Amino acid sequence: MSSALLSTRGLSLKFGGVVAADAIDFDLMPGERLAVVGQNGAGKTTFINICTGYLKADAGQVLLGGVDITGQSPRAITRRGVGRSFQLPQVFGEHTVRECLLIAASAVQKRGGWWTPLDRAVDAHEVDATLELLQLQARAHDLAGSLPEGQRKLLDVAMALVLRPRLMIMDEPTSGVSSDEKHGLMAVLMKALDEKQVTSIFVEHDIDIVRRYATRLAAWIAGRIAADGPPDEVLRDPVVIKNVIGE
Repeated sequence: MSSALLSTRGLSLKFGGVVAADAIDFDLMPGERLAVVGQNGAGKTTFINICTGYLKADAGQVLLGGVDITGQSPRAITRRGVGRSFQLPQVFGEHTVRECLLIAASAVQKRGGWWTPLDRAVDAHEVDATLELLQLQARAHDLAGSLPEGQRKLLDVAMALVLRPRLMIMDEPTSGVSSDEKHGLMAVLMKALDEKQVTSIFVEHDIDIVRRYATRLAAWIAGRIAADGPPDEVLRDPVVIKNVIGE
């Protein structure tokens, strides 16, 4: 029996004549930090959208800890332990940073009746600890919509972490963030995930970020994983250099 945390078998999806996922067999082991790279349209986001329930595959299976989650809704997959952050952070801009985490936590921790205040209906200590872990405690009472892009990215991940995931999938966590801030943001994210013992997948275009923070790299070309392995090894692959990095 496989000890993989996330597996796909024969995963396939077409959009008209475009093959977005071409019979993908894949295994992610607990504790890995997998970076996913590829040109636009290579199938990276399609793959993570299938794994998190936002798209339905034409064929194949997705398994989480050996349990078939194929075709389940994003809410159901989240409840099974898969966190997700987005290229455009999904936060409640009209609420404070702390309120965003309280609302997110209520999805899995809700205690008491409908009229129970949120900070008593969930584990408020865990919420505050998560704010500190993501270095957001100083902005706890600021409106989420007022945060700069990098801190909105951290908040998006923090909201997923209070759902107590086993796996975190992040779509371009450094996009829209200045080059001076990218490494600081990733250092905070990876430290938080390591402390919570959360396995991770992140889509990324910055090769320097990939080299520094990934333990494994999968390079996508035309709906398939063209190379998969240690980052330095994959980045030396001539096919990856030509079709992903650019000569």
